[in-house]
Amino acid sequence: MKWFKYMYMSLAACSLSGCTNLDETVYDILTSDSFYQTKENVIQGFVRPFEHAYWTLAGANFQIAENSADHFMTPNRQGHWLDGEVYFRIHRHQWTIDDAAPKEAWNNNFQGIIYTNSAIADLSKLVPEKFDMTETEIQNKIAQLKTLRAWFYINLLDMFRNIPVVMEYPGEDLSPKQVTPKEAFDVIEKELLESLPLLFKKESSGGNGRQQGEWTQAGAAALLVRLYLNAELWIGENKDAECVSYCEKIINGEYGNYGISSRWDAPFDWNNEECEELIYGFTSSYGYSHWVYDQNMFWWGAPFKAAPYFGFKDWGDMNHRYGLQPGLDLNGNEYAFANGKPIRKFMRYPDDIRLEKYRNLGNSTRKGMFIYGSLDYVDENGNVKYIKADNGKYTLYLRDQVGWFEDTDTLSISPNPSSGVSTMISDMNHADQNSGWCLIKYPIYRSDDNGKMESDYALIRLAEIYYSLAEIKFKQGDKAGAAKLLNTVRSRYYPEGSSSLYKIDGSQITKQELLDEWGREFIGESLRRTVLCRFGVYTGEWWDKAKEADDHTMILPLSRTILQANPNLNQNPGYPAD
Repeated sequence: MKWFKYMYMSLAACSLSGCTNLDETVYDILTSDSFYQTKENVIQGFVRPFEHAYWTLAGANFQIAENSADHFMTPNRQGHWLDGEVYFRIHRHQWTIDDAAPKEAWNNNFQGIIYTNSAIADLSKLVPEKFDMTETEIQNKIAQLKTLRAWFYINLLDMFRNIPVVMEYPGEDLSPKQVTPKEAFDVIEKELLESLPLLFKKESSGGNGRQQGEWTQAGAAALLVRLYLNAELWIGENKDAECVSYCEKIINGEYGNYGISSRWDAPFDWNNEECEELIYGFTSSYGYSHWVYDQNMFWWGAPFKAAPYFGFKDWGDMNHRYGLQPGLDLNGNEYAFANGKPIRKFMRYPDDIRLEKYRNLGNSTRKGMFIYGSLDYVDENGNVKYIKADNGKYTLYLRDQVGWFEDTDTLSISPNPSSGVSTMISDMNHADQNSGWCLIKYPIYRSDDNGKMESDYALIRLAEIYYSLAEIKFKQGDKAGAAKLLNTVRSRYYPEGSSSLYKIDGSQITKQELLDEWGREFIGESLRRTVLCRFGVYTGEWWDKAKEADDHTMILPLSRTILQANPNLNQNPGYPAD
């Protein structure tokens, strides 16, 4: 059991308790003074922003980070997910100021900031002894909330650049003005630097254990790494020296003992609170918070009727919202553009064990990271069957292509006209349920497995620190140093003696290879858009997306309703004000 899970349970109990006594007096307003009566109340007030943060990540944040980048897609699957072509616009960076995703990303993150501001204000007024707590405990919780608030602001700075910064609750100004990206950056940096020494170090070796879900010193330091690594992109200043310093401190154990796991799937597995690689994870548990398995993330990352393949029967059908972009055209040729085509990038190293087809092996274990080809299962009568399309008209055969394949022979590269499929088009508007491999990074275990839907969301892994340091070493011309860092992580993917590891001198590592390697390691982890922007290729070309005329889409627009609600806000460059 996870400590934060108990927090969520306690919060839920508090929310529901008002319905159990019909004789109680109902009040219009519950003030903070009347709410905080017990230590449990303190924990409830403290944890509320964390639950919102997890939900925020699983919604618009994930969609913008992945669907606007070069790995994921939400095409029109013969009527499924057409949705007014909103996903076409996200994919092609043609969003309008009326589209929902940018508006939701802005609103959800700022709502989280309001929650943290409120909780900080409440906890700052408490007398610790009244709640059987120490001043150190209270200050630690406030520092965690400030770190979480910094995470919200990092998200907003990354997506919108020109944002208001509000640090008080209730704020004096109901229509705050935007500050410059530099001013926002400085506030975030100051917040993290001040909070870090007030946070606890990780207590255990081999995993966060009961501290899973809490911000520790390493978590705050890792957010500083993100801040400094992207400083040149966000504020036009090079902060590589600061980034290197915090990377080395984390790797050297100054903020607690962490290590790269020998198993690639350990950071994503059901018991990943025991994984030494996780620096920060949002806690999940079956029956409670499990946004990583929600419809906005990986439950909608597999075909409609695919649940029997996994042996998970508790939630009904899946829904193929997120697939992987194709690497092959309809003639079976690899696309010529440099980015995108994630499966082809994995296949550059064919002995990568992540390329094994995903299978549940029983007892909450699995192999492989993708599903592709035909998907078999055993029905209740012991017969082997195969997953079909949601209309039952054809048996699925998932391909690294996009088109109308339907029941085309599995040995055929191109759609077979004799099957009744004659549209030889591969774009966002012409996909069927065979189109694209699926990423299964977090296991979907069987209904009778104890580990089903128990994986915590791995927000920050030690691998990110290694890759951040490797990127800077590469920029500085130290390819050998970059190779050593990258191979420390990559060695778990290949058999001993594999030629897939980088040479000691790092001679194979080019800028494109480094970008591809970021993609392989962190596929589906909500980092891709930022990485593409940092490498200067976000407005470039990939499948069904043309190179853009300028770079204004590297920053998202403020929606019409947000601008109307606050007249002191200015639209970002390149977008209409109304």
